[in-house]
Amino acid sequence: MRLMEFLERKHTVILDGAMGTELGRRGVDIGLPLWSTHALIHAPHVVRNIHTDYLRAGADVLTTNTFRSNIRALRRAHIEKRWDELNLKAVEFAFEARERFPADRPILIAGSIGPVEDCYRPDLVPSDRELADEHGRQAEILATAGVDFLLAETMNTVREAVAAASACAATGKEFAVSFVCNDEGRLLSGEPIDEAVAGVVPSRPTALLVNCITVKSMHRALEHLRSCSPVPIGCYPNVGTPQVDGRAVYAEVGPDEFVREALRWRAMGARLLGGCCGTTPDWISALVCALATDRYGAGSS
Repeated sequence: MRLMEFLERKHTVILDGAMGTELGRRGVDIGLPLWSTHALIHAPHVVRNIHTDYLRAGADVLTTNTFRSNIRALRRAHIEKRWDELNLKAVEFAFEARERFPADRPILIAGSIGPVEDCYRPDLVPSDRELADEHGRQAEILATAGVDFLLAETMNTVREAVAAASACAATGKEFAVSFVCNDEGRLLSGEPIDEAVAGVVPSRPTALLVNCITVKSMHRALEHLRSCSPVPIGCYPNVGTPQVDGRAVYAEVGPDEFVREALRWRAMGARLLGGCCGTTPDWISALVCALATDRYGAGSS
């Protein structure tokens, strides 16, 4: 099933929650430069378990553990030669979870494409040539591996969002683009969302989203996105800012408050909802339960 068909049939598509912070919560090394990619090498069973737990929670979409498996991150870890292998493994783990889970609903696999540099450092975004090459390679391998759609996420500048969207479109796969914003609802670069939307829309994304900002900051960003997006919108926030106590702990927003805010975003027009850093299957389960009575719209089967 295609993402557009999903959106035509269901009022709210439930995304999964965090992978990186959930790996850390389960005791897996998530140190830089590899972040969640460590688990593809040292703890593949944990990746599979997390995917399965999100399916049990009710997610409609599993996101591949490829956010930090780009060629640049692997080069810094001196394992560039394993790039193909690790990306294909990540897709395989998501497919295995879907195949083994006795779901009574369709489930889509989203191929995650993150920024080629630091998510929170728009000043580090490299040249257009490098962006085209690196996003092009990442999009192509995920598309070739068979993901249902591509998800260019946590885009912090217009320039990189455009490059990632172009790379996704070149594969012929459906894709969505998600932006990371500041408290004023602008991209971290300071550029307004409407410029980002104008930049990526010519590549024909299926949906546009905001992610990796706090629950409390999401409303303003989503308002800006709603005002200018010609396609379905969505969001998946962090549940706080990290408090380091031997490890990063996201402890500001529990499942109940998360769900209350998610219902507001849904009322604002968000058609795709899920979680980013700090969320666990419990947050997704709480969201699914809250939407259980009315998550299917008039076009559902």
